[in-house]
Order: sequence, then C-alpha cells, then structure tokens
Amino acid sequence: MGNHIVSDRNNKKMPLGDDCHAWKKKTTDVKDQYDFKEILGTGAFSEVVLAEEKRTQKLVAIKCIPKKALEGKENSIENEIAVLHKIKHANIVSLEEIFESKSHLYLIMQLVSGGELFDRIIEKGFYTEKDASKLIQQILDAVKYLHDMGIVHRDLKPENLLYYSMDEDSKIMISDFGLSKIEGSGSVMSTACGTPGYVAPEVLAQKPYSKAVDCWSIGVIAYILLCGYPPFYDENDAKLFEQILKAEYEFDSPYWDDISDSAKDFIVHLMEKDPHVRYTCDQALQHPWIAGDTALDKNIHESVSAQIKKNFAKSKWKQAFNATAVVRHMRRLQLGTSSEGPSPTLPSPCQTHLEDGEACCEGGCSQNVEGGADPLSNCTYRCHPTSRV
Repeated sequence: MGNHIVSDRNNKKMPLGDDCHAWKKKTTDVKDQYDFKEILGTGAFSEVVLAEEKRTQKLVAIKCIPKKALEGKENSIENEIAVLHKIKHANIVSLEEIFESKSHLYLIMQLVSGGELFDRIIEKGFYTEKDASKLIQQILDAVKYLHDMGIVHRDLKPENLLYYSMDEDSKIMISDFGLSKIEGSGSVMSTACGTPGYVAPEVLAQKPYSKAVDCWSIGVIAYILLCGYPPFYDENDAKLFEQILKAEYEFDSPYWDDISDSAKDFIVHLMEKDPHVRYTCDQALQHPWIAGDTALDKNIHESVSAQIKKNFAKSKWKQAFNATAVVRHMRRLQLGTSSEGPSPTLPSPCQTHLEDGEACCEGGCSQNVEGGADPLSNCTYRCHPTSRV
C-alpha cells in the first residue's frame, strides 16, 4: 500500500448490504457512451483517462481497473464502490457510473480540474488565516457529512484535497476513498492504516478507533496550512511514531509568531491525544476561528509558501491523482474555455495485454499484482504523475 501502514488484513465482508453488485452496469464497450481523450495518469494497477460523455459533452475522469489486478480483492472493490456510490456532497468527488466488461471495471468519476492545494497556495500572491479557515470549513463540512453517514475517511491529507476548477473562488474537493470504511452498527475499526504523518495516536497505538481519527487529520492539515510544514517529522519512523503517540508538537517561532491564538486553540482541540476529548466536526465548525471572525487577514503567503516548497517537494507529495496533468491537458485541448478543436489521437488506454499476475504500467515497467499491494488503496483516482505531460 505504498506509504500506508497496514497492521492486519480483515477479510470479513463489510456491512454494506447485499446490493453492491446491482450497481455495476454491464457493458461490452464503455466507448459506446464515452469518447476517451487523454491518459491522465497510470498507476501500477489502473489507468485514469480524461473522457467526454457523447450524449452531453460532459467531461469526466474514468478509472480503468483490470479485473486481473482485483483477483482475491473483490471485497475491497465492493467496499470502495459501496462507499463512493452513497456519497453526494458538494466538496467530495463523486462516483457517477460504474461500467463492467469481461476484462475491466470502469469507474466514471467527477472531473476536478483546478489543481492541487499546495500548488494553488504557492501560486497565490496573497494568503491569510482567513483563507485557511475557509478551506478547513469546507473540509469539516464534508467530513461531518461522511461521519453522519457512518463513513470514516481514514486517510485525509493535503494530497487528497483538489480544487474543483481554476476559478479564483473554486471550492475544494476531497478525493481518495481507498481506505474508507462504513461503520457497521457497534463495529470498531482497529486496522492501522493511513499515512504516517497524519494518523492519530490511537491508530499507531493499535487501539480501537472511529471517526475521531479524521478530526485529528484535519488538525494536522490546518497546522500545515498555517505554517507550511508538518507538526511531526523525523527520518526515523520509530521516532516519528513516538512523537505522534505522545502528541508532541510545537508552534515554533518565528513561523507561528504572526498566527492568532484562536487558530492555535482550534488546532490544539483537534490535535488532542485523547479521542474522547478531541473536537468532533460539529464542535470544530462552531469554533470562533471557523464560525466567528478571529481568523486574521494578515498576509502569511511568503513564509507559508517558502516552507511548503521546502518541506513538500513534488517528489514527496505529488503521489495522488495527477491534478496538474488535468490542468495542462485541458489547457492544451482548450476544453471549456473556447470551441473545442480535434483532440490528438492517443493509444487507446485500458487495453494493455496482461500476463498472468502482472499489470503493465506506462513506460514499459510491470508490477506483480500478487505482491500484496492493494490496487484499491489508490482510490478515488490516485495515480502516479506520468511522463506524458
């Protein structure tokens, strides 16, 4: 699962009901309804393609998953589809349709074309606590929606936050539900998963946990949005885990000198070691830094953007769906900004020949599907940057 932590594999079926299979839409050729335009990214187990619905000319992102890569992981894909299919929220990337052929699953996803959170902050000339507060409010609202539905995201981090459009006032969108789990009645999750720097202490301690893990992660994201570096960092994983387990973090000078006490108070309530004391989304939404006017208007762009560049180099954080590629592809195709010209002809994606146990990646490499990696840890449509752009 890449940089995700996995302590055990629970093969029991998730409490999702019996209608998962009814959602799959059988089709011999998804291209009867969608015009495949560009490959946006290629992961070890799937390809993401920019496509246009022929009937409406609407642009979408299609995640093409070879069934060969899913052997033995059918429950995981059912869980992902069950989770995604239930979710309808303005700040969460939606799964619009599911197609199935003999060889592939096709997940038709809402296209987000505004690029990545860090890119947008760096590009801004002006950035304030108020901007950060508005971002966190949207994230809290979306995560509260998930929690109210009994869904825990479990892997909230900046890479999973994408802008809906290039508009200056674009909303932010949460993507990536590969680690989501719908809480069954009375069930308590104990599988350790997530990305080390963002996971809550109780996850690392392998204690039972629930929705509170997402609130911790939102606290970590808020911290980064206000200073540009993570609250916990060490090259040594054991030392990193020790910091997180003790909830040892500081508001270091000079980086936090100009940040309001209200912002710090907000973070402290979310990055609270005890999950029972930690703020819920409801409580966080009512905090003055979110609901009131305590977030400052002072420009902190220079300091924050410098730290983001230093601490989140592209190679470190550009692991998710290649949102920048979408922006570049759309500009090149002049989609949505002027009359559409003919799109370049590309090799047809999702038709790679699969040898037994292998999935081919762009660039000619191959990775073993049986190697224990989870192709679904990369949802909603997470894939590696490609050399095409």
